[in-house]
Amino acid sequence: MLDALTPQELRIAGLVADGLSSRQIAARLLLSPRTVEYHLYKIYPKLGIGSRTELARLVVLQKAPAAEGAML
Repeated sequence: MLDALTPQELRIAGLVADGLSSRQIAARLLLSPRTVEYHLYKIYPKLGIGSRTELARLVVLQKAPAAEGAML
């Protein structure tokens, strides 16, 4: 499901899942907070979600199977 995102959107989604605010994400990626919000605006419909919480949950769930497989 996350494969529908651009590389930049994927980076932002990962940072949202890490609990960073738009301002913190912007500082880390050298973007404006408004640009981060625009990317989130584009991410939500691509994934069929409507909030940062849903995005974070989806990213964590998508990463979990990969992490479990790496441990085996």
